[in-house]
Amino acid sequence: MEARDEVDLLVEAWGRERADLDLSPVEVFSRIGRLNVLLERARKSAFAEHSLDGWEFDVLSALRRAGDPYELSPGRLIRETLVTSGTMTNRVDRLAERGLVERLPDPRDRRGVLVRLTPAGKEAVDGAFASLLAREQELLAGISPARRDALAATLRALMVPLES
Repeated sequence: MEARDEVDLLVEAWGRERADLDLSPVEVFSRIGRLNVLLERARKSAFAEHSLDGWEFDVLSALRRAGDPYELSPGRLIRETLVTSGTMTNRVDRLAERGLVERLPDPRDRRGVLVRLTPAGKEAVDGAFASLLAREQELLAGISPARRDALAATLRALMVPLES
């Protein structure tokens, strides 16, 4: 018999009360929601080990993924992190105050600037990412590699049409 979780109990209760409804979305999205809470706790813990907040990690990791010299325009950072221009300005200011990023003139646009990861920022984001991956591995420990692959494929099939 397969293990049961809290969502099974929730679906059973709704099934008794509303047998007329298809509860299959609850089985999927309630689990995704509960997993998100667990993942957010793991993320917060991993980032705190490196004195980062989640939003700081998001900006620093966008710069890190850009590759050497680890710089992006503010506009590209906005697209990468899905925040407003004003929010990004505030975030870059705060990261610059901490010495994790620096602003440089854009050599391709005299009016523009680039945001570059500093060595301290690179060290922080690399450490936080390694800690995050370790915690995520712990969360997935009970699932075989084949089931992980199948789960990733299923979630991708759900996400692709929603992102369009």
